[in-house]
Amino acid sequence: MKLLIDSKNQKVLFAEASKPVIDFLFNLLCLPVGTVVRLLNEKGMVGSLGNLYQSVANLNTDYMVPSQDKDVLLKPKAPLTSSEIAGLLPANDAGAGDTQGSSLFMCPGRCSNYVTYDKNIPCPQQCGRIMNTQLHCVGKNLPDKGISIKGGFVKEIVTFMVMDDLVIEPMSTISSITLLNKFNIREVGSLHEKVVELGMDEGVKLLKASLQCKTVLTSVFLKKNME
Repeated sequence: MKLLIDSKNQKVLFAEASKPVIDFLFNLLCLPVGTVVRLLNEKGMVGSLGNLYQSVANLNTDYMVPSQDKDVLLKPKAPLTSSEIAGLLPANDAGAGDTQGSSLFMCPGRCSNYVTYDKNIPCPQQCGRIMNTQLHCVGKNLPDKGISIKGGFVKEIVTFMVMDDLVIEPMSTISSITLLNKFNIREVGSLHEKVVELGMDEGVKLLKASLQCKTVLTSVFLKKNME
């Protein structure tokens, strides 16, 4: 990503970004709140969401409904398949245990109202038996209705302009000149370009800054250098 920086005011005016960067920024909207908190951890959160997350983590499973797993809250999965998006953030299920299998199980007794993916949990009804009787599917498989974003969100041939507050629009010469006038730039010599690469560290910092301020690019790529 190429930044246009106002050296006089130490501010990023806007950035020129390619498809992988835009796909990454758009993908932030797909992240569940639980994943965001886990990525930033409780010390990096603003407000009380970190405390809420830690409360769930600390809660003894004896207080949970037997059919529920805390990982649904602590390690949620995004509703979109994001494996093809630029991998600047850890996968949603990073560090998680075994994922749910495709087989369903029920109580070996007559408690037919409940099914589970986990064959090691007790029946929530009074019998208390382990729900380890596998169910068998008949008929054809239904098509996967999950939303796939393979290939990302935006087209490869377009270059985009990313503002400091993450307003994004297609890049054009006219819009660039208009922005310079908007920012009241009189001395072109005070402007310089800076090419930055996005990795895991920058990805998490962008996510954090986007929740805290409206000068995201300046906070991530300039303020750390000034400090």
